[in-house]
Amino acid sequence: MKQYDIIVVGTGGATIVADAALKKGLKVAIIEKGKFGGTCLNRGCIPTKVMVTAANAIQEVEEFKKIGVNVGDATMDWDTVAKRTWHMIDKNAGIYDYYNAYDNVDVYRGAASFVSDKVMNIHLNDGSSIVEITAPTIILGTGGYSNVPNVPGLQEAGFLTSESLFGDKFPKQPYKSLAVLGAGPIGVEFGHVFASAGTEVTILQHNVRLVPKEDEEMSEHLLQNYRARGINVILNQDTVEIRQEDGLKVVVTKDRSTGEVTETKVEEILVAAGIRPAVEELHLENTGIETWPKGWIKTNEFLETSVDGIYALGDVNGEPAFRHRANYEADIIAHNLYFAKNEEDFRWARYDTLPKVTFSYPEIGSVGLTEAEAIKAGYNVGVGKNYYSSTAKGYAMGINPGDVNDGFVKIVVDKDTNHILGMHVTGPQASILFQPYVNLMNSGVTPLTAINEEIASERTKRLREKGITREMDPKSVITVGETMSPHPSLIEVIMWTQAYYEHRWQ
Repeated sequence: MKQYDIIVVGTGGATIVADAALKKGLKVAIIEKGKFGGTCLNRGCIPTKVMVTAANAIQEVEEFKKIGVNVGDATMDWDTVAKRTWHMIDKNAGIYDYYNAYDNVDVYRGAASFVSDKVMNIHLNDGSSIVEITAPTIILGTGGYSNVPNVPGLQEAGFLTSESLFGDKFPKQPYKSLAVLGAGPIGVEFGHVFASAGTEVTILQHNVRLVPKEDEEMSEHLLQNYRARGINVILNQDTVEIRQEDGLKVVVTKDRSTGEVTETKVEEILVAAGIRPAVEELHLENTGIETWPKGWIKTNEFLETSVDGIYALGDVNGEPAFRHRANYEADIIAHNLYFAKNEEDFRWARYDTLPKVTFSYPEIGSVGLTEAEAIKAGYNVGVGKNYYSSTAKGYAMGINPGDVNDGFVKIVVDKDTNHILGMHVTGPQASILFQPYVNLMNSGVTPLTAINEEIASERTKRLREKGITREMDPKSVITVGETMSPHPSLIEVIMWTQAYYEHRWQ
């Protein structure tokens, strides 16, 4: 059995912890079954945003006419968009080469599974052997994959997921028609992309709203914009069955309120019904690691699992699936393991200041509580709203009051304290506009707040008992470095600059 100081399973955000261990000269095992770089690089935020940016440009050309710029009808050069998309995906090969060059790293291409709490088998991809390894510290960053609902006829008809779309099913040309099953961030982003490429898009949503985890007014604004563009949105639907007919795929849905049946005939189906944790091959049943009923690994505010020395970060632990959240969690683990001066210097996760962006058109950016969530939580809620059209810059952009694309900002405040509870924005560059509120909400004195209190090492119990706090000085670049910013967005140019001023772990 090979002994390591740390085992890192997955090469998305978890590599941040691997990098920290390398800087300390530790012996590291990195295990990856699939492409290096995780969901974000290979089938998530980065390739989709290459496509979304092209789609945005198509829509913006239409809006140029309102400010006196005529450039004719814009069309998407699918070959160029595809080439640029795959250029980013293909960068994953360099990640393997980077880590394989280190003398104190062993990089394994294979599937990791637990034999016991601190012992893992690696089934190498080439089938040559099974390697048994152990380490006192294990980082689980295996991510997630598309949730495929059990709909009669779906498997027989065939369908796409984000994995297969950015795999062997990437289309040579845009589909003539597409049904998107699900209207969370993934569904509405792909709907925007293909509609901009000329595809006739129908979005079929189980919920009564698009992006239902966003503020209700954000959802309604997006719905109005999509329908104004000709995207067919059908809400409050149960998918009953799927069949093939005359070379097309027929999606049969039933309205959950009225029972009305709708049939949607399309060339292709894209399933965007959420994600599932990638835990099956880990064989967690051989450990003391606790999970939620749907398989997500339980973690606490220090990203500890129920087994001392084993941590889980990113999509696999069930918090909102964003790469910047995984990076944030990895930074916390790395800091506490290798760079904290003492226990009083420990960092912990808080998700009340998690920034979220949906790269639809218009974009939606948010942090904190929605108005409905704040009311439900018992706050004395105050709300402020301001529209793009009310500003000089908004007018310069051709946005007028009453326009369907007139974006707005909504702030949710506790009237008793004037504290910011949430901030929501929809419109051009929403992914940038709300970051100051993220920074403000993240600054000041932050008390240690338990997450999943039953998950607690002896050290965690001690720190909770002490009631430690962390001072987030709003003038410090350290605070900037410990504040999340949405990925991938241009705000990262600003937020990441602190890393170039001073090494993040010095």
